[in-house]
Amino acid sequence: MGIYRKYIFPRIVNYLLGGEDISAHRRALLENLRGGKVLEVGFGTGLNLPHYPESVKKLSIVDPNPGMHALAIRRMMKSPIKIDGHVLKGEKLPFKDESYDAVVSTYTLCSIPEVGKALLEMRRVLKKGGRFYFLEHGLSKDPEVQVWQNRLNPLEKWLGDGCHLNRKIDWLIEAAGFKILKQKKFYHDKLPRFVGFFYLGTAEK
Repeated sequence: MGIYRKYIFPRIVNYLLGGEDISAHRRALLENLRGGKVLEVGFGTGLNLPHYPESVKKLSIVDPNPGMHALAIRRMMKSPIKIDGHVLKGEKLPFKDESYDAVVSTYTLCSIPEVGKALLEMRRVLKKGGRFYFLEHGLSKDPEVQVWQNRLNPLEKWLGDGCHLNRKIDWLIEAAGFKILKQKKFYHDKLPRFVGFFYLGTAEK
């Protein structure tokens, strides 16, 4: 693992995704989360932790970047939630079938290499009737923005540790067998449109 990916990129992510505007979207996603046993795939530096409701008693976390995990430790130590940490990829989860009440993914599906396989794994470990909570950026609804997303995608993948600008998030979720219950698609008003088209929603197994 290179210096940029392990030491520099986690700090960039922690700064860019740690602002109040993004935190408001995290709160909106997690305030109605159901269940006491939760899996978060793509935990990053732990920016979701302050927004989990009191109903969450155990949280399993997965992230492949040890640099992210190192920055997350301080937040984890302050949290009242019992946390089970794993530095590994989302494409092969070491958990039993139907073992979680809810699965959470924020700003993660853009960068998983085999994202379809990872979503199938998330669905596998989710209990029947359990919910998948997602907050992601991806392919815009506007063709003129899509043109720039496709043009800039190779650069974004290099700068963003595999991040894609042009993944159609809702399509990927439905292709894995989830039923989307509610979803909001919108532009973040303080980000360029090619990187700031967000998907926020809840799906069910």
